[in-house]
Amino acid sequence: MPGSHNWRHRFKGHVSRWTVPREAILEFLSKSSKHMSAKEIYASLCKSYPGMGLTTIYRTLELLARMGFITKLTLGDGQSRYEFKSSEKEKHHHHLICTECGKIINYSEFLDEELKLVRKTEEKLAKKYDFKILDHNIEFLGLCKKCNKSKNITKRTEELKKKSKERVENAK
Repeated sequence: MPGSHNWRHRFKGHVSRWTVPREAILEFLSKSSKHMSAKEIYASLCKSYPGMGLTTIYRTLELLARMGFITKLTLGDGQSRYEFKSSEKEKHHHHLICTECGKIINYSEFLDEELKLVRKTEEKLAKKYDFKILDHNIEFLGLCKKCNKSKNITKRTEELKKKSKERVENAK
């Protein structure tokens, strides 16, 4: 896990300056194994940092995501979730996201196979669109075990199921 010294050094390459909120949020996320919303991060930090408002949290999270310190996951409930982005290969993972309850499952099986496909795709896209790809994020949307057994499926999940079925039909 990189320390604040490494984080501060990475900030020097950008126009942004190093601030207490940025360090506090990075420190908090680096120690958390959860996917946290801005409101959850705020609730966890507001007692220790009473001068740090929710707006500061949102702005800082967007900046940290753009800089590659954290990963932003956008869920169907309208709230993004954030997690610390480790540089260690063994911590690299992708996500299964339940469209009903918002549960996020990290998985790292099949990474070698996925990365071969992603690298090949990145090379072709980069060449075709003259685009430098810096990172990727793989998310699968669906229903977790608990929600899959439930009969109470929301309209959003029904719409996703319908779109998925239409894509399969159109691909034939």
